[in-house]
Amino acid sequence: MTVRRDFQEPARPRPDLVIGREDLFAGAREQLTGGGSVLVHGPAGIGKSTVLRALAAEYGEAVRTVLRCSATESESHLPFLALADLLGLVVDEVADRLPAPQRTALESALTGRGESTLQRDGLALRLAVLSTLRALAARGPVLIVADDLQWLDPASAELLGFAARRLGGTPVQMLCAVRTDTEPQGQEHDRYLSASPPDTLAVRMNPLSRGQVAALLDHRVYTGLPRSTVRDIHRTSGGNPLFALELGRALAESPTPPSPGEPLPVPTSLRALVLNRLEALPVEARRTLLVASAGARPTLALLHAAGRENAEAETAQAAALGLLVTERDAPGLRFAHPLISAALYAQASAQERRAAHAALSTAASDPIERARHLALASTGTDPRVAAGLGEAAAVARDRGAPSVAAGLGLLAARHTPADTVPGPDERRLQAAEDALTAGETDFARDIAHEVLAHATEPADRVRAWMVVIDAAGHAMAEVDAVFPQALTDAGDDPGLLTLVHYQLAWRALLVEGDFERAREDSALAADLAARADDRRNELLALAFQAQIETLMGHPDAPATIKRALKEPQDPRVACDHNGAGAARFRWLIMSDQLAEARKTISALLREVRRRGMVEAEVHFLRGLAETELRAGHCGRALDLARESLRLARDTGIGEAASAMLTSLAEAAGGEVDRALTLAREAVARAEEDGDVVYLSRALAALGHAQLVAGDAAGTVGSLRRVRELEEGLGVTDPARGRWQGDLAEALVRIGEPGEAQDVIDATRTRALRLGRESVLAVLDRAEALIRAARGETEAAERQLTSAQDRLAKLGYGLEEARAAYALADLRTQRPGPTSYDEASRLFRRCRAMPWLRQVETATVTGPAQPPLAAAALDTLAATERQVAALVMEGATNREIAARLFISVKTVEATLTRVYRKLGIRSRVDIVRLAAGHRSG
Repeated sequence: MTVRRDFQEPARPRPDLVIGREDLFAGAREQLTGGGSVLVHGPAGIGKSTVLRALAAEYGEAVRTVLRCSATESESHLPFLALADLLGLVVDEVADRLPAPQRTALESALTGRGESTLQRDGLALRLAVLSTLRALAARGPVLIVADDLQWLDPASAELLGFAARRLGGTPVQMLCAVRTDTEPQGQEHDRYLSASPPDTLAVRMNPLSRGQVAALLDHRVYTGLPRSTVRDIHRTSGGNPLFALELGRALAESPTPPSPGEPLPVPTSLRALVLNRLEALPVEARRTLLVASAGARPTLALLHAAGRENAEAETAQAAALGLLVTERDAPGLRFAHPLISAALYAQASAQERRAAHAALSTAASDPIERARHLALASTGTDPRVAAGLGEAAAVARDRGAPSVAAGLGLLAARHTPADTVPGPDERRLQAAEDALTAGETDFARDIAHEVLAHATEPADRVRAWMVVIDAAGHAMAEVDAVFPQALTDAGDDPGLLTLVHYQLAWRALLVEGDFERAREDSALAADLAARADDRRNELLALAFQAQIETLMGHPDAPATIKRALKEPQDPRVACDHNGAGAARFRWLIMSDQLAEARKTISALLREVRRRGMVEAEVHFLRGLAETELRAGHCGRALDLARESLRLARDTGIGEAASAMLTSLAEAAGGEVDRALTLAREAVARAEEDGDVVYLSRALAALGHAQLVAGDAAGTVGSLRRVRELEEGLGVTDPARGRWQGDLAEALVRIGEPGEAQDVIDATRTRALRLGRESVLAVLDRAEALIRAARGETEAAERQLTSAQDRLAKLGYGLEEARAAYALADLRTQRPGPTSYDEASRLFRRCRAMPWLRQVETATVTGPAQPPLAAAALDTLAATERQVAALVMEGATNREIAARLFISVKTVEATLTRVYRKLGIRSRVDIVRLAAGHRSG
């Protein structure tokens, strides 16, 4: 491809703005810092120059001399031009160090005076460039920054390569960029590597992901684009940042968005960029390519059926020009870049496009494709075309392609006459609901607002309001004003009121945190749906009621789940993320039935993937990750959680919930710092959305990550908030968040065993009533720590042994390993060697890497060093020694605060510093230090 120079160059980037290139940037930075050179390569527009400028801006400050050149195609025939750019301003500084023949040849080449050529003065010029670089390097490190090496004039390229191959051991580094083919397997960069220093790192610039393209568009102020549009930009651009920005600019400047089923508008600049070779094709070959660009999966057979008789020869010509890529082992044709197809289509006239679609409407074998092409070949309303599109949308829906169904539905609405049944608005609303299923919430919301702008039928208006509410997700506070309007439009129609009260139940839960009100509204919605003979929405309302009752620990929960699972069932509800299957899964996992929970959630995940239900897929991926986490399969849980988070970020669905669950998985099997970051993100998102329910879950994840990180005071702060929130919400089932054991353990560590016992006692009462065996075992593990802190070592050891055995029988692998770890710590109080082998084995079996690292540290250093007690305490500041001494006497944090006239928070912060300085984890270890000192 030939790059035109009429694009606006971006401002000089900061390294933190090299979007999507963080790992690449870090690797290149490390290479430069280590004294090596870097060659960045990739296709046109992929961002090579941006990375090059960012690296040069950062690393250039660390060297004495920076030499730059940036070649252009139009100047590539001028000899020595790049050499003049590189050395023209610095050669005078070292000219007196060059032998006379070298100096004369170099001055002639740089100034153009004389007749210096590589043929006549080859050796002198080569040695002159080498000597100049060595002389500059003798005064300090040199960095050569060269962009667009492919346009370097041959003479400069030869001289630079000669010098580069001979600069070993000299502080001269090269930072270069060169354009290479779009195909990853292309090896054009090899010849540039051969002309680079031997230690050069070749860095290929790959396409950006969808999320990275979205971040790039946002950074360049192309904000507010629907996610479906961002998806189309990513697909059309092929992840190329330059192409994506140009498409974003065209959309931002376009007065009307593209019609459903049509490609994005391609600006003239990009058309010229990718289609400059099209002029070499005959007119008929161009028409064949246009038909191929209009088809979803073009093949030679399809082109023949569409009337392109010479398709083989014409596509071979296009392939020779680099416009098409023929598949060796498949009949399909593929454009060398998605933008070529889009540009071809955009360049054609409306009449030419309709002719291509008309030909494909009879040639395509797939009913969806035939209907789509017929619609794009037609103008105006046509009930026959609309009916065909409606049927095609239903087929796409059944195939698990709701996004395709949404596009077909909008095409059907465009061709539907106003006086037919179903009418245009009904088709639009079905398309909006399909878009919601596909996770395209922005697209769905836009369609609903379009309907609300003119619709008068109550059923259409209420249905549109429901789309607006659903599109808000957990941020329901943002659509508070919708509910009174929806109730007004619903009137006294029980079917319409069902829809509104179902959403009011969600609002009561997410916005007000009122579980009882949510239960009442969902029960009312179920009754209204039964009166309206609306089984689908009755099932949804019953499933939601069951979920609320499960979280509340309500005794009616099992009976409500049974009602929600009674026949007749609706297949769409059976696998809905708010359906009875999801409610049953939540009940199973809270009831310690991990095997059945895994079986249930796995079946649900398979079905929603088959149906293309993206929101449900995000939800069920989290559910499966949670199940694996409970079972102690930390590696598997981490993979699933990360997959859920990627999908959530791509679609904008459930990001807070996925960040929360991924934080728990990272704390168990990944990186603790990452766990803390994700938990804080989840807290911030939940607070921003006004989602009090997920706020408590996010804070629980944060508290757990803080505990694993060794920040007991932070854990207590986070989990005390969770306790307050859940008491206000009316959540009584401790199996919902399972944070109580962490809070009790952290309270023991900071010297609040009384409060820890209060937490355990209150939780145990509820867990006994509900039969939550795993929660009871974890509480026993925490209570054993209280006993150990009080010196009741034997009782603590018996309780920990029992807790470990019970957790093993229940299948809670990670909790079992934590009990074994606590038991090994406890046994260090006895004389003789102590082994962490059992804890290490169990953590390794779980792939619980953060915990395993803790065990390895304890194995090397031990949890405490009693013989060093006196010397270690001498390293503390005066206040720290006072606090530690009072801990040794058995004082609680409140007692310490009262005696030293400081706040409890100051005591907690001081203890954290004491732990760090002494290399210990809790106040129990301080007591051990004291015991060792006294016995010594």
